[in-house]
Amino acid sequence: MADATSVLHVSPVIPVVTIADPQHAVPVARALVEGGVRIIELTLRTDSALESLKRIANEVPDILVGAGTILTPAQADDAVSAGAQFLVSPGVTVTLLDHMLQLEVPVLPGVATVGEVLAVLERGLTAMKFFPAGPAGGPDYLAAIGAPIPAVQFCPTGGISLASAPDYLALPNVTCVGGSWLTPRAAVEGEDWAQITRLAQGAAALR
Repeated sequence: MADATSVLHVSPVIPVVTIADPQHAVPVARALVEGGVRIIELTLRTDSALESLKRIANEVPDILVGAGTILTPAQADDAVSAGAQFLVSPGVTVTLLDHMLQLEVPVLPGVATVGEVLAVLERGLTAMKFFPAGPAGGPDYLAAIGAPIPAVQFCPTGGISLASAPDYLALPNVTCVGGSWLTPRAAVEGEDWAQITRLAQGAAALR
């Protein structure tokens, strides 16, 4: 249950979304679904993030909703209680990973080095978030570690755009990418749901 391989196959792009006003949560999720993207990683970067997560989980059954920016075991517990169907962390510690693996949802831990990849692989997980993808080495780095560690599939996140996404998706060890460009702040705050749907359509067509 803990391995998130199935999560990576839902869409070529996992939208990484930060929502300040919970009133925007359901319309954003519905706009993504309308564009063909049926997954969302809602970051826990605002005080109201759990309320937004709960609303999406309760009101948009057509989307797989996950919680991102999990930094502590308590955040993982709160996210699952609010309805998170998968958990994403920007990095891992032994304590955090141990705790997340006890929960009944898929876990996508963040890694940035070969040592971190091997440590997570030892725990039986073959799906990982590569973060921050751009500063950590980009497609060249992932291509280099693909040969010695072929079992791992990555979701690179951090600094990826619609223009650079194909460079990552062309790699055999990249199943999808994470991106915030699908839900720009101006579109969310301006309630331009049609723009988000158009951006989702472009993302869904990447593969």
